[in-house]
Amino acid sequence: MSAEEERRLARVALTWLAEPGTRAVHHLVERHGPVATLDLLLDGGSPDGWLHTTVAARSAAGDARAVAAESLERADRLGARLVTPDDEEWPAQVASLAALRLPDVSRRVDGETAPPLCFWVRGSWPLGEALDRSVAVVGARAATGYGQHVATELGYGLAERDWTVVSGGAFGIDAAAHRGALTAGGLTVAVLACGLDRPYPMGNAALFDRIAETGLLVSEWPPGAEPLRPRFLIRNRVIAAGTRGTVVVEASARSGATQTARRAIHANRVAMVVPGPVTSAMSVGAHEFLREHPKARLVTGVAHVLEEVGRIGADLAPLARGPQRATDALDDDARSLLEALPRRGAMGVDRLSSRAGLDVRTALRKLSLLEELSMVVRRDDGYALAPPAKQKRAAAETSGRPVT
Repeated sequence: MSAEEERRLARVALTWLAEPGTRAVHHLVERHGPVATLDLLLDGGSPDGWLHTTVAARSAAGDARAVAAESLERADRLGARLVTPDDEEWPAQVASLAALRLPDVSRRVDGETAPPLCFWVRGSWPLGEALDRSVAVVGARAATGYGQHVATELGYGLAERDWTVVSGGAFGIDAAAHRGALTAGGLTVAVLACGLDRPYPMGNAALFDRIAETGLLVSEWPPGAEPLRPRFLIRNRVIAAGTRGTVVVEASARSGATQTARRAIHANRVAMVVPGPVTSAMSVGAHEFLREHPKARLVTGVAHVLEEVGRIGADLAPLARGPQRATDALDDDARSLLEALPRRGAMGVDRLSSRAGLDVRTALRKLSLLEELSMVVRRDDGYALAPPAKQKRAAAETSGRPVT
């Protein structure tokens, strides 16, 4: 076995001995390399009491190197590959997880947020290239029709603009975002919390196959690994750090989606939230996240998302404006005259100027302008509002649109 193969085997074995993200293992690998770290842990030399107990318990179930070798063979039969930091396609941005520290940590899973040791990947795209321009779209499993519509539109719009859509492959928002990207013919990546050969949920098996054909399925766990509850939070740190930003579309009061966004903020990524109906239980977590995290950004569509994650000054979202009216270009005096005119009939200049609070000379000058714009008509007994059809035609001619 070559030195490179031995290093790869050691990384797989270490991931089996201790869950991905374990900081003590990461520090040992950084200091001694994966092979020496594996030897140290198997000899009982762990500097951490919890890790020592975990390694001993796992070792009692089998030989770590034999398990790793079997995992590599199983992945090869599956058509998957192992990607390590020694490979060109390794996503460099996940290294930022070394500095990720979540405040007010009470659970081990929230503290063990170290960078991955390796990834299992199914699909032909290079992993680093796929994640280079990527946005995560995550949210509730029990999504409403509103949430699924928004997630699909986001997935489609981002993919259409050559951004990779990343999510966790779950029911609801995740699946809607993946399907939106697939419909647009774009690239999407599902980051799983289990082995690639037993994707969870099984109800999305056909979706996972479609993703693998044109995008990527990614996991830190070897083939055969079960989707245990803590692994979803461990997985979420990769979604947060591997992308340029995370968009939450619907989240209940207790939501893994907001935990992903929380990790994104503390990994110096952009966290975004799509607002929802205040009457919906699926909006509570999303809205509370906006209230609790001043750095979080409210977004309502693809343009807002790209403004947050795109190039500075180049991907600005257009300002939201109402429909343009013919009166928008008028000054205050002309508007006052229009407001002073009766809805029906005509009015003389003297009375009209008095109602508008203008002198007669100014009123005559502004009335001539309004007449040229086909907003008023002059009659024998004064001035009157132009018929609606004439105003519509004038507005259309001014904007260059045909009259219908």
